[in-house]
Amino acid sequence: MPDSLDRIPRIGPNAVIQIAAATDRLDRDATRRLFRAAGLQRYLDQPPAAMIPAAEAAALHRALSRVFDTAAARAIARDAGRRTADYLLANRIPKLAQRVLHLLPATLASRILLRAIARNAWTFTGGGSFAWTPGHPAVIELRGTPIARASGFGCDYYAATFERLFRVLVHRDAVVAETACEGAGDPSCRFELRWRSVRARLGVDTAAPA
Repeated sequence: MPDSLDRIPRIGPNAVIQIAAATDRLDRDATRRLFRAAGLQRYLDQPPAAMIPAAEAAALHRALSRVFDTAAARAIARDAGRRTADYLLANRIPKLAQRVLHLLPATLASRILLRAIARNAWTFTGGGSFAWTPGHPAVIELRGTPIARASGFGCDYYAATFERLFRVLVHRDAVVAETACEGAGDPSCRFELRWRSVRARLGVDTAAPA
């Protein structure tokens, strides 16, 4: 948990590191332009190794719209989200836990995964709040999260992170759709997570993990 004496909202470094990695895949020069626009050039020379001020991550996600067109900015944000999920799968979620989740029915696995995400929400909400509702669709709500409020690209980043985790740990057909956005004036950013296909609802397929 964050130090109670530190009043600056902070967020995990992947919100910056993976944006750099996703942008580098397109154009290294554009990466430098992006980080310069956000005032974060120093992170290209020395990537952060600990929690950073959430305002810095928000500035970077906001700068996407000044350096790239909408389609490219959204693609970068989503790629960064997938990369963040892959980092978590490789470094933060124990392999045994991953195997167990993979074997459980999707509804139960989703509940366990969402509870685990909630316990660690302080690392990615930047001082905002995280709430979840089990079921199908399962629902995630983020409120007061700096990078989601900075631009719609922040929501793309979160949606891609959640979707990748659910596809690997809950069901290969999992999809995440944002149905409300705080940045657009809604009370919160709301994400619905589904994994049952039309075939499954007709009884032709199952919702078992991949």
